[in-house]
Amino acid sequence: MNQETIYDKPEHRPIPRVGQRILKTSIAVFLCLMIYYLQGYSGSDMPTEAMITAIICMQPYVRDSGQFALNRLAGTMVGAFWGLAFLLMLLIFPQMGRSMPLIYARMALGVLVSLYTAVLIGKPDTASLAAIVFLCVVISFPEIEAPHKQAGLRILGVFIGTFVAIGVNVFRLPRDKQRNLVFFLRTTDLAPDRFSQIPTAAMFRLNYLYADGAKICLMSEHAPAFFVMQMQHTKLNVPLIVMDGAALYDAEQNVFVQAETLDPEDTARVIGRLRELGISCFVYTIHNNKTCIFHLGETRPPEKTVFDRMRRSPYRDYLEGEVFVPEEVVYLKVIDEAGKLTETEHHLSHVLPKGRLRAVIRPQAGAPGINGLYIYAHTATMEQAEKRLMQRLREEEADLSPVEIRLDRHTQPEQDAMRALHQLGRMYEPLFFVKWFKK
Repeated sequence: MNQETIYDKPEHRPIPRVGQRILKTSIAVFLCLMIYYLQGYSGSDMPTEAMITAIICMQPYVRDSGQFALNRLAGTMVGAFWGLAFLLMLLIFPQMGRSMPLIYARMALGVLVSLYTAVLIGKPDTASLAAIVFLCVVISFPEIEAPHKQAGLRILGVFIGTFVAIGVNVFRLPRDKQRNLVFFLRTTDLAPDRFSQIPTAAMFRLNYLYADGAKICLMSEHAPAFFVMQMQHTKLNVPLIVMDGAALYDAEQNVFVQAETLDPEDTARVIGRLRELGISCFVYTIHNNKTCIFHLGETRPPEKTVFDRMRRSPYRDYLEGEVFVPEEVVYLKVIDEAGKLTETEHHLSHVLPKGRLRAVIRPQAGAPGINGLYIYAHTATMEQAEKRLMQRLREEEADLSPVEIRLDRHTQPEQDAMRALHQLGRMYEPLFFVKWFKK
């Protein structure tokens, strides 16, 4: 058997691209500077509130521009209110402004009040902006000659920065959508395992891309239950690659469009050898377009940990006994302690000629120290599945080209999912001048 070792390879980190958020932030700052320049400001006299606010307000996506503007303006108003109240208090009670350490202590208290007010009114995401606005209004004391005028100008600067940032963020540069590309995206880059949820922000972005017509094939090591549980409201427009490349699954029609099954004689020999070794196993089959899982042998302690969790799912059918159709077996799975599976794989390698089967050992989610040995037909690989899918898709659109999206490293699940989708989005919707420059 050909054994594949699953591990993360250290690679040189590529130089990151100048992202859309960086570009938009610099444009927003430039527009703020030009607005003040046209008003006659220059050099050290140039107010900075608008630029700071524009940088703070710029976000990767504007899911709802109206709500976004309201939230940002709410933070602005909170900070401006308490900033003006601070200046008025010092104007009415000038004796309070004679000690600068006490004034700074009151400024710090004003920051606390601004942050807490934003949380109190149900706008915690704007708390930092409220504190910044407060400081922008009061920080020049006691050089402020006309508190009302200076506070008003600073508040105006914050409003300018907010509106400029929102306007730049809403504006979309011309893009050329690549509808002739088919993107292959592994679900491990969206969620670390089958029991983890794909982050809400990632699902929103993924749904947007699907709705916009992007051809995205999701690739999973597992059976279609992962997609049924997490993507039942997503309109998938390309068949999925499931079972580590052993099958293609149409989630819209709920049918397997193709499967690489094990040779019945190979299946019988492997199961027979496992029985001689006293090792139980799971047999994964496709019957009437449904995944059926048969358990053979006595349930062993390492196996029980995974089995008890898996069978709770309503999307998997577990059956006891050898009642499956040999021609429908897609793969076999043995669950055991990590060190023992390597020995099991070695015993099985003598059953069949080299190259007949493919074996993969993977950790089992939620079961530390427990691994799974997966046995597939040698033709059941992700790479072969990609080729089979492209062949099917090209029967309808001959000029399609495959593109694989793959993270070179993993950090945090939510960040990984968005990084993968950002990469996909940049390739699907490149800026018009980026495509021109590449030519």
